Amino acid sequence: METARFIIELLVVLGAIIMGTRSSGVGLGLWGGAGVAVLVFVMGLPIGSPPVDALLIVMAVIVASSMMQVAGGIDWMVSIAAKLISKNPKAITFVAPLVSFLFAVGAGTSNILYPLLPVIQDLSYRNGVRPSRPLSLSVVATGVALACSPVSAAMAAMVTLTAVNPYNFELIDIIKITFPAALIGIVVAAIFVNKLGKDIENDPEIQAKISSGEIPAPDAGGAVAQVQVTVTRAGRNAALIFFAGVAAIVVFGLFKNLRPQDAAGDPISMTPLIQVLMLLVGTLIWLVCRPDVKEVPGTSVFKAGMVSAIALFGLAWLTDTFLGAHTEMIANGVGSMVQSAPWIFALGVFLVCVLTTSQSTATRTVVPIGLAAGMAPGLLSGMWAAAFAGIYLLPTNGSQIAAANFDISGSTKLGTKLYDHSFFVPTLMLTVTTIVPGALLGLVLG
Repeated sequence: METARFIIELLVVLGAIIMGTRSSGVGLGLWGGAGVAVLVFVMGLPIGSPPVDALLIVMAVIVASSMMQVAGGIDWMVSIAAKLISKNPKAITFVAPLVSFLFAVGAGTSNILYPLLPVIQDLSYRNGVRPSRPLSLSVVATGVALACSPVSAAMAAMVTLTAVNPYNFELIDIIKITFPAALIGIVVAAIFVNKLGKDIENDPEIQAKISSGEIPAPDAGGAVAQVQVTVTRAGRNAALIFFAGVAAIVVFGLFKNLRPQDAAGDPISMTPLIQVLMLLVGTLIWLVCRPDVKEVPGTSVFKAGMVSAIALFGLAWLTDTFLGAHTEMIANGVGSMVQSAPWIFALGVFLVCVLTTSQSTATRTVVPIGLAAGMAPGLLSGMWAAAFAGIYLLPTNGSQIAAANFDISGSTKLGTKLYDHSFFVPTLMLTVTTIVPGALLGLVLG
C-alpha cells in the first residue's frame, strides 16, 4: 500500500513537470503549484517549504542586472567581449566559447551571447573557419557558465541547498570545483568541435552558395561585422559596479572572517549576503549612472529572470513537498544506486535540463534527491555543472535559433530531427569533457 501511494504521488510530480514543460516559462511554476495542491489536498502530504531564500537571491540579482542593462552595462560588456574575440580570429573555435563563457559567468545570464553571435559568425567565416564550430560551442558554453556564476538563478538554487547543515558547502566551495572543470571541458571540447563538419573549401553546399553569388567568398581582409550596441560611460560604470559586486561576493565567500556576524557571533551565511550585496549594487548603479528605473520591468533581463523565478517557485515547492514526505525511502532506495553509479545523478540533472530548458529548475528538482541519497556535495557539484549543457540537446532554445539564423553560410543547422542539428554533438561533448574533471575535482576538493 505504501509503495502504491509513493508511485501515485511520484506520477503526480512527473505529470506536473511534463505539463509544465509543454507550456514552458510561467507554466512550469503554475503546474508546479497545481502539483503541490494535489499532493496536499488529495494525497494528504504535509506541505513543503517554498524556496524563499533562492527566490530572494534571484530577485535581488534580477534587479541589479536589470539596472545594469538599462544603464547600458550589458552593451558595454558585449563590446569588450567582441574585441577579445576579434583579437584571435584563427583560433576562434577556442576563443569565442571561452569569452562567451567568462562573460556569462560575470553577468549571470546567457543572454549576453545574442549580440556576439553575428561577430562570431563573421570572424570565423572570413578567416576560413566553419562558423558552426565556434557558434555551436559558444552557445553550449554559456549554459555551463551558469553553474560557475555567483549571480545566476541556478547558483542561487544550488547554494540554498548545500550551504545548510549538515553539508555546509558554500558558494565558493562550489565555484572552485565548477569553474575550473568548465574551463577544462570547454578547451577539450573545442579540440573535437574544431574538427566537426567539412571545412569551408570542402563543403559543397557552402561552395555552391559562393559560386551562385548568394554569399561572398571568405575574405580575412574584409570589414568585420560590428556589434550593434551603444557604448556609453554610464554603461561602463554600471558594468564595473556590477562586477565589483560579483567580486565582493567571491571575496566574502573565500574569507569568512570578513563577513558581518549574526546574533550568535558567527559569520553570516552567503545567502543573505548575496541578497544584500546585489540590492546595494542596484542602488549604486542608480546613484552613479542615473538609469531610468521605470524602464527596469521592461528589460529582457527582468522578464527572463522573473519567468525563471516563477518556474523555480512552483517546481521547487512541488519537489520539496514530495521529497519531504519520502526522504527516508528515497535515501534507502536511490542511495545505493547513486553511491555506486554517480552518473545516474548527472543523467537526472541532464534530462531535466533537456525537458525544461531551465538549469535552476533542474537544480531544485534533482539536487535534493542526490543529497538525500548521500552524495558528497563536492562530487555532486562537479557533475551538476556538466549536466547544464543539456538545455541545448534539443534545438529549441532561442540562442540556438539565433545562431542558425545569423550563419550566412548555412553551416549551423537546426536539423529536421532531434539529433541532426549543429548543437547536438557539442552538447554531449561538453557534458563529457566537463563531467570528468568536475568529478575528479569534486572528489579532491570536496
